[in-house]
Amino acid sequence: MSENKIPYKIYLDESEIPSKWYNLRADMKNKPAPLLNPATCQPMTAEELSGVFCEELVQQELDDTTPYIDIPQEIQDFYKMYRPAPLVRAYCLEEALGTPAKIYYKFEGNNTSGSHKLNSAIAQAYYAKKQGLKGVTTETGAGQWGTALSMACAYLGLDCKVFMVKVSYEQKPFRREVMRTYGAQVTPSPSMTTEVGKKILAEHPGTTGSLGCAISEAVEVAVTNPGYRYVLGSVLNQVLLHQSIIGLETKAALDKYGIEPDIIIGCAGGGSNLGGLIAPFMGEKLRGEKDYRIIAVEPASCPSFTRGKFAYDFCDTGMICPLAKMYTLGSGFIPSANHAGGLRFHGMSTTLSQLYHDGYMEATSVEQTEVFEAAEQFARVEGILPAPESSHAIRVAIDEALKCKETGEEKTIVFGLTGTGYFDMVAYQKFNDGEMTDYIPTDEDLAKGLSSLPVVPDQ
Repeated sequence: MSENKIPYKIYLDESEIPSKWYNLRADMKNKPAPLLNPATCQPMTAEELSGVFCEELVQQELDDTTPYIDIPQEIQDFYKMYRPAPLVRAYCLEEALGTPAKIYYKFEGNNTSGSHKLNSAIAQAYYAKKQGLKGVTTETGAGQWGTALSMACAYLGLDCKVFMVKVSYEQKPFRREVMRTYGAQVTPSPSMTTEVGKKILAEHPGTTGSLGCAISEAVEVAVTNPGYRYVLGSVLNQVLLHQSIIGLETKAALDKYGIEPDIIIGCAGGGSNLGGLIAPFMGEKLRGEKDYRIIAVEPASCPSFTRGKFAYDFCDTGMICPLAKMYTLGSGFIPSANHAGGLRFHGMSTTLSQLYHDGYMEATSVEQTEVFEAAEQFARVEGILPAPESSHAIRVAIDEALKCKETGEEKTIVFGLTGTGYFDMVAYQKFNDGEMTDYIPTDEDLAKGLSSLPVVPDQ
């Protein structure tokens, strides 16, 4: 199809919204290592996990063989309120860069939560409601996940308790108030409301918190309150499954115009956006049908892939969650108070970790000021103020496009624009005022975190 027939925004019809999620693990030769019971170091059973998670979500978490899983009609109907999301050709960015590269981004910020997180929030809330639960607990970093879950819970009439990483709670009061508007109870973490929170504060006085801390508190509240279960916005297999709708829509939109990407880029914190975006493309790569260059982008201040260790570790700072084999900086690692709160988790999805370990994708880390330079450049020409997390992908997409300018190659680049940054104005203010700094942990800093790795037989 000729170049001038490709529109700025490629939309699917409502009838083309996927009716099934794609389970990437079904096509993996080397499956992600199982979650382990920290007391016995044996694989967690469905019965053990159901004490923390909803029963149907446990089944999705453990299913490594079913390639496609039906999306319940109620969830499909909810999706139609904001999906399909557009795939946008970044013509203006291409022109500003003077690159022969063709740049596309999948925009997931066109809902009130401002991010892709609603795709899994509604699914997890739906299964909690179906099980007859009273409510759910969770953690949130930058606040996108907490916002999305509060929306989903309000829609379904569930109680919602959110532990928000303290630094984000203080930096983003308006995001906090959106959650409260939707009926959620929001607590800065670590807090004095839980036993694990008190312990963390005693060991780390004045800490700004981390996702690992907030997870510990949310899990404690879930398991000590009848009628509640814990839900997570990233990392878990079930979350990557729900987020596969991003990649399925992206591929369908590209196929509609006969476009084949060369490079696919996503920001990486726990893995939900990246895993969802790359899912069908990685599936083709695993099956030997096609090949793509897939790049995970993480902050230099929290470099799980690029400087972490592939090992079993706790998913939370309080060490009460199951052990997951992942690229990790250690559950005791407390990252610097950077402004990409959604990318401050110490570990990475077990699925993505295995794929990275097996060489199916690459990873790079970028510094905060470079990320905001890219965010500002993108905002000025494409008209969307991007979230700091999304801007990590923008940074590397621009870098790859500039490489094409040097070589003259006409590569097609696709990246995930996971959400908007309208609640991140403190960060933009710091950048505009020249007060933003970069922090890269030293080897000694990382060694401290990795020293807390549990001893697992045959690790």
